[in-house]
Amino acid sequence: MASFKLRHFANAETLRAVRPQFLMALLGRHADYFAERGVNFGAFNGAGPDYEAIAGVLMAPEQPPSTLIDDLYYVDEMATQPGMDALLEAAEAAKVELDLDDEPTPADVAVQVRLRAPALLEQKHAEQVLLDRKRTFVYFQAKDGADTRYHAPGAKRVRAFEDTMGVRLDLMKRGRTCKLFVFPRADGVWFLVRRGDPYKREGAIEKAKTTSVYYRPEKYDVLKYDEGLGELAINAEGNKKLAEHYRELVGVLLFDDAKHFPDTAKFTLEPLQESGAESLVCSDVEGIDSVVLKELQVYWGGAYGESTTHKAKDLFAAWAAHERSVPKGRLVKASFLVRFTGQKTARSVTIRPSNIASYTRNEDASLVEQWLALRGFVKTPILEAQDADLAPAAAVA
Repeated sequence: MASFKLRHFANAETLRAVRPQFLMALLGRHADYFAERGVNFGAFNGAGPDYEAIAGVLMAPEQPPSTLIDDLYYVDEMATQPGMDALLEAAEAAKVELDLDDEPTPADVAVQVRLRAPALLEQKHAEQVLLDRKRTFVYFQAKDGADTRYHAPGAKRVRAFEDTMGVRLDLMKRGRTCKLFVFPRADGVWFLVRRGDPYKREGAIEKAKTTSVYYRPEKYDVLKYDEGLGELAINAEGNKKLAEHYRELVGVLLFDDAKHFPDTAKFTLEPLQESGAESLVCSDVEGIDSVVLKELQVYWGGAYGESTTHKAKDLFAAWAAHERSVPKGRLVKASFLVRFTGQKTARSVTIRPSNIASYTRNEDASLVEQWLALRGFVKTPILEAQDADLAPAAAVA
């Protein structure tokens, strides 16, 4: 887990939001740990939990056992109204019976799902992580002539991915923990990889004495496969070695080929120099109302590695006002403001050749990449879907 800092469950008020029998069922699995710290669950029969005492244990900097961290972390993360709605819907779809009355709290629901279907709680938490965060992606296209049709990987292939990636993570001093979640969506198949980061040690104060907390942070990497483009997008926090591993292992996971996604270039910013303001036309992309260039970085090189960055609310309008045009040097970064239909606020998109794009929201990627391809910012031509029916194929073992 990330450092053990609970957003909701580290205070008595939030603990009271959980029905007492649910809370005791969850924490009772760790009764020995609490007993060692003066909290005796056996004394609560008929009197209700000692919320202040429990909160005191949870707020202490001392590292709890990993099983308790797992229980509390996932419950804590999903003990929100959106989390409750997602869990209730998922439990109904999976036919998981929850012991709830007509007025449960979000914490009640999260605890019940953790007790009745822990894997489902982790799955929905992973989905929430996938949707909530801004991403910078590195892109890799399938090699020429390769089959790009998506076949859902079976459990055996998923386990093989987790085992192999776990070994590679261990060599990178990130532990062997690796969990792969698969989310087929309308804009492609998304993969979320839960893994560890290198250990961290932080100073802490306990009972007026200096101590330290030693833990392995939890991280999530996001991958996306687009069948129509034959393309893999990877967000691994800018770690090139991790991206290389994912590029190879997803090739094996989906196509039995570690070289299915070679390291080829995708993006170019040359249309800005070749077509000027015309390169921002978006009237042929349904869902995008306008695109404005707000920042451009130009690399000149030379003995001192000179570069210049141009910024304005609208660079093409600013250049026109001064009878200037796009600089002729090598364009290495461009940031655009894209206004999507029905949205009051434009959102930022940044492109860095040869294969990096950053989006404010994951769901912006599909429309923006359609526009980029139409204006010539994408070097690799869009592949025609090899199968008119894009419904998920049968799982491959």
